[in-house]
Amino acid sequence: MDTLETSKLLDKELYSRQLYVLGLPAMQRIQGAKVLLSGLQGLGAEVAKNLVLMGVGSLTLHDPHPTCWSDLAAQFLLSEQDLGRSRAEASQKLLAELNGAVQVSVYTGDITKDLLLDFQVVVLTASRLEEQLRVGTLCHEHGVCFLVADTRGLVGQLFCDFGENFTVQDPTEAEPLTANIQHISQGSPGILTLREEAGTHHFHTGDWVTFSGIEGMVELNGCDPRPLHVREDGTLEIGDTTAFSCYLRGGAVTEVKRAKTVSHEPLDTALLQPRVVAQSAQKVRARCLHQSFRALHKFQQLHGRPPKPWDPVDAEMVVDLAQAMGPLKGTEGEPLEEQLDEALVRTVALSSAGGLSPMAAVLGAVAAQEVLKAISGKFMPLDQWLYFDALDCLPEDGDPFPNPEDCAPRRCRYDGQTAVFGTNFQEKLSHQHYLLVGAGAVGCELLKSFALMGLGAGDGGGVTVADMDHVELSNLSRQFLFRSQDIHRKKAEVAAEATRRLNADLQVTPLNLQLDPTTEDIFGDDFFSGVNGVAAALDTFEARDYVAARCTHFLKPLLEAGTMGTRGSASVFIPHVTENYKAPSDAASEDAPDPVCTVRYIPATTEHTVQWAKGEFDDLFCESAKTINSHPQALSSPEDLVKSQKQPLLQTMRGVLTERPQTWQDCVLWAFGHWQLRFHYGITQLLRTYPPDKVQEDGTPFWSGPKQCPQPLKFDASQDMHLLYVLAAANLYAQMHGLPGSQDQTALRGLLNLLPLPDPQNLDRIFASELELDSPSGEFGCKQLHEDLKTWSKGPPLKPLTFEKDNDSNFHVDFVVAAASLRAQNYGIPVASHAETKRIVGRIIPAVVTTTAAVAGLVGLELYKVVGGPRPRHAFRHSYLHLAENYFSRWVPKAPDIQKFHHLKWTCWDRLEVPAGQPERTLESLLAHIQELQGLRVTMLLHGSALLYSAGWSEEKQTQHLSRRVTDLVKKVPGQRVLVLELGYEGEEDDTNFPRLHYKL
Repeated sequence: MDTLETSKLLDKELYSRQLYVLGLPAMQRIQGAKVLLSGLQGLGAEVAKNLVLMGVGSLTLHDPHPTCWSDLAAQFLLSEQDLGRSRAEASQKLLAELNGAVQVSVYTGDITKDLLLDFQVVVLTASRLEEQLRVGTLCHEHGVCFLVADTRGLVGQLFCDFGENFTVQDPTEAEPLTANIQHISQGSPGILTLREEAGTHHFHTGDWVTFSGIEGMVELNGCDPRPLHVREDGTLEIGDTTAFSCYLRGGAVTEVKRAKTVSHEPLDTALLQPRVVAQSAQKVRARCLHQSFRALHKFQQLHGRPPKPWDPVDAEMVVDLAQAMGPLKGTEGEPLEEQLDEALVRTVALSSAGGLSPMAAVLGAVAAQEVLKAISGKFMPLDQWLYFDALDCLPEDGDPFPNPEDCAPRRCRYDGQTAVFGTNFQEKLSHQHYLLVGAGAVGCELLKSFALMGLGAGDGGGVTVADMDHVELSNLSRQFLFRSQDIHRKKAEVAAEATRRLNADLQVTPLNLQLDPTTEDIFGDDFFSGVNGVAAALDTFEARDYVAARCTHFLKPLLEAGTMGTRGSASVFIPHVTENYKAPSDAASEDAPDPVCTVRYIPATTEHTVQWAKGEFDDLFCESAKTINSHPQALSSPEDLVKSQKQPLLQTMRGVLTERPQTWQDCVLWAFGHWQLRFHYGITQLLRTYPPDKVQEDGTPFWSGPKQCPQPLKFDASQDMHLLYVLAAANLYAQMHGLPGSQDQTALRGLLNLLPLPDPQNLDRIFASELELDSPSGEFGCKQLHEDLKTWSKGPPLKPLTFEKDNDSNFHVDFVVAAASLRAQNYGIPVASHAETKRIVGRIIPAVVTTTAAVAGLVGLELYKVVGGPRPRHAFRHSYLHLAENYFSRWVPKAPDIQKFHHLKWTCWDRLEVPAGQPERTLESLLAHIQELQGLRVTMLLHGSALLYSAGWSEEKQTQHLSRRVTDLVKKVPGQRVLVLELGYEGEEDDTNFPRLHYKL
């Protein structure tokens, strides 16, 4: 069971988003792992795709069975040209193209013990129970992690056996908790008080922690992990500190994650005594599904075939087999006194013959994540069975189920889907026209699903995909439709081309645009009148809000999904049936920057230090260069410089030099001077203004709560971050001035040991201007700077440096990492790692393809319901999953909120309408029409921000406006067929949102 021998270095840019989820040690274990996957129908293809994209070392495919028509509804690696070929051999080439670093091979023999011992993980899909038991027993005996995954129509199962003593190195996805320390008492136990920003931490009794950066009680720094006890007042007991030095200030407490051991039963035992992962209310249903799968296996064994699609005779036989199996045993071995749900078993049997792309996507994602858990020891594995069903996609009780004739095979690529929903439904799918907003990770998975489902593959149907971004290298580890040769191409165009290769009948139209107010002339009335629904795969709440508002405006169903690491959600919003989309309550502030004064002078969090460091980069190496390039034309006098509010920026840029640098040594001198200014002298000057013992007017210390009193640093070239700052800053300064840089750290250390400290008077002038002090030194500095700039402007223009987060060789990220680290040391704040700094500054969303595929599958399941026709609200499902913690939840959406005013009732989906085809109304006749409809007096009428009518106007102005035609009062957009007017009524409250008036042109 040796891991794959490999000398390949991990491509950190390719896997950058994934690394934020799994971490480098786990990724290195994954890169060296060997996996055997048996079964290459739709589910097996999904598992394989996910493992290859995520970089598993080698994947061996096993499936000697020939490709058949029913495979094509869910198996995206196969096509009509592969019919009759071995599924594994036909799939190998396309899988290998997904990731050149993964060895993808095919095994054609029988699965034997000798074969199994060559792998760390073995996965069986679409396998018979006899084979599962045989292989499962061998794997359990020889320490090979074993998984079984299967889907039957709209139900799926997953089983994991990682052995009796499997070590989970890192049980949770969350980063270790870190908080700043306010005080630690000497005693037994010592009591630790956290700083007041501690609303961001949630330590629990039993957590283990260590400490860093403490002054005074230094014995705690780097100590072995200690257990915590959380007291009622929120303080923390940390063990005996009696013999330690007296605590002075600063420091951080950090959680230490501890490994856990889990024990799994072999399949033969777990089959009769199943431990199922489900919420308590769903465990009975899960165990009934467990019996259903056992009965389906028994039917296959007896008849040599699965039940026929929607055949009532076969279904009753499956029910009888399930009843004959007797009760299951509980976790302690006692029989479970549960009545078998015969109706559920019958429905499972009737619909079990099909293979559906969305179901394969959901189960394939979870199965692949469990494989990665087995390889890496990252996150808790399933314990041990997972059952998932989407039988809510079938017709409601009382509605007719599909008949056997309508679901019989037709030697068509949709046979696997029509076996569940019938050919009439398939025809309906083909005529749909959907708008997909976003061709990123989730968008690519949705397009794949649309192609397999046949959405828009018929007359009048189609999919329009809108995205203005370009393909980047980091996309390739989770965006299935892109390849390395597509880098820098438009995502929408590449995705459309790749989707057509999956299904040539699908009509896909790419638009290299984003949906926002600037494109409403394109995505307007004419466009949306031809759309049946919208799928949104966007990564900001602002964009989601806008698209949702357009769906509400045009009364279109919205299917929406998003991910964050191993967390994912999928939602459905149906006009007049469900609530409309609302961003989370805290989403409005997610992108809002922290106050400038906080970031600049009193940072309290790691995020503050990174924001400050990024601001330093922009000021020093981008904005200042742009400003200097514009001088003297834009700033012709010192007075202009003062008025421009760029004096501090330019003083910062100029630093300790009065002339352009000519050599590498000049750049090092500038960088060294800036180190002194930022991390020593500037802090010293700040403490002169706000000394450590400063008291505010109310008697409270100035430096208290989240305001941590800073300490100046002393430069030490032997300290890595000290040296990295100077190295990065000097190289960036050299790049900006067109000079050669250097990466020789040994030479740099030697040079720094020879440099004198910067002139304090020079630093005084710079610091004064940066604090915007009205002082003689600041005024003189501005005049002197203006003269220097006149000389500087005679030379070649400077090169502004635009920050690049995905290039680790240009010193951009290095500068921010070093600057943020030093800033954190100044203020006693936990230091961000290189990866964490890059994530914060780049606003990078951690992502893995498993979560992406799962939420896309969940969207596809809701799409079946939307296309199927009118359904009650309880038929639809919002979904949330957390793959790292084995949490899965689906629930019925809320009904739309009902608003009231006098006798009126309405929801967000309602509007007033003035139909087209009538003589054009004057404003007076329009107001009379509204009063006739509503029985209320209109006091205000608006079109966007333009006020068309107000009851508060003078009589002369009212008369002048009331006689004018509505279309003369508004500015129309080309192609616009509806004017949207907002109404105000007499006696309304300020927060009332009335239905809007749609005036059809």
